[in-house]
Amino acid sequence: MRSSLVLCFVVLVAFGFVVHGSVASNAVGVYDLKKGNFSVKLTNWGATLISVVLPDKHGKLIDVALGYDSVNDYKNDSSYIGATVGRVANRIGGAQFTLDGIHYKLVANEGKNMLHGGKIGFSDVVWKVEKYQNEGHAPHVIFAYHSYDGEQGFPGDLSVTVGYTLVGDKQLRVTMKAKALNKATPVNLAQHTYWNLGGHNSGDILSEEIQIFASYFTPVDSQLIPTGHIVSVKGTPYDFLKPHTVGGRIDKLPHGYDINYVLEAGSGNKMKKVAVVHDKKSGIVMKLTTNQPGVQFYTANSLKDVKGKGGFVYQPHAALCLETQAFPDSVNHPNFPSTIVNPGETYKHHMVFKFSTSAPHY
Repeated sequence: MRSSLVLCFVVLVAFGFVVHGSVASNAVGVYDLKKGNFSVKLTNWGATLISVVLPDKHGKLIDVALGYDSVNDYKNDSSYIGATVGRVANRIGGAQFTLDGIHYKLVANEGKNMLHGGKIGFSDVVWKVEKYQNEGHAPHVIFAYHSYDGEQGFPGDLSVTVGYTLVGDKQLRVTMKAKALNKATPVNLAQHTYWNLGGHNSGDILSEEIQIFASYFTPVDSQLIPTGHIVSVKGTPYDFLKPHTVGGRIDKLPHGYDINYVLEAGSGNKMKKVAVVHDKKSGIVMKLTTNQPGVQFYTANSLKDVKGKGGFVYQPHAALCLETQAFPDSVNHPNFPSTIVNPGETYKHHMVFKFSTSAPHY
C-alpha cells in the first residue's frame, strides 16, 4: 500500500501537479489504468483522457491519443483535447432554447452560439474521484460532478458520473450517466479524444482508413448549426459506408470533416457499430460501438501550432475525433431524438473502444 502511494505521488509530480500529503477528493491528479501491455492515463480535470498506449504491429508501444504534458496546458486548452464535454456537447444555435414554456438563455462561447457546454463547461471543472482501481481484472476510475441549477444557463441540478474501465483484450469502456434532480434539462455528454493510430506524434491522419456505419448525416449552416434536415450520404464526401482514407475526398470540403452522422435506429440501450479506423503503418485498428443515436466525425481542422506531449506540435488534421452523442442542437429541432432528461430519470451513454492489430473488419 505504501509503495502504491509513493508511486502515485511520483506520477502526479512528473505530470506537473503539486501534491502535499494525501490527495483530497477535489485535488487534481493523474490516474493510471493498466492491463497487460495496454494502459490508459486520465485526470479528473475535465474527466479527461490523457493517453492510450498499446503495441503496434511490430510490438512497439505507442500513444495513440493527443494530449499535453502538464495540467496547466489542459486548463488553458481551447480544443477540448481528451475531455468530457457537457452539459450539452456540440452546438446549440443562438445559445438558447425553450422547454416546458420557459425560455432559457445560455452562455454563448462561439459567436452567438454555445459550444460544448459554454465558457466553463464540464471540460473545465474539477471532478471528484469516486472510485479508483488501477489493476486487476477490470481496472477503472469513476469521476463525479454536481452541476448546479443555472450553470451556464441550464436548468436544474444534475448529478453526473463518467467511468473509464479496461475490459477484455485492449478494450476501453466509457460509461456516462447523469441524473436530473429537480428540473427537466437537456443532457448530451461526449468524450472528445483526438485519435491518431499512427501515434500522437506521427503527423496527420489523412492516410488512415475509416468506415462509418451511417447512411445519413445532419447538414449544417455556415456556423455549423444543423439545418434540421437529415440527408443521405450517397454521392457526397461524407459517404464512409465502405472504408476510405480520411484525406481521399477532404479537399471537397471547405476545412475538413466536422459533421454529425445518424447511426442506425434502435432503443436507447442498444449498442451499435459506429466506426472502424485503421492505420496501415502501425497496423492498429480501432473499432467503436455506442448506444447513442449519432457520432460527430471531426478531423481536427482547428488545431494549429498546439504544443503537445513531448513538445510535439499538433497541426490541422493531426488527429480525428469520433464523438458519440445525440444530434447537435436537438433542443431546437423537434424532429431530432430528444435530449431532455426529466427529474428522476437517468441519462446513460455507453461507448466501447476496441483496439487490435488484426484485420480492420467487424
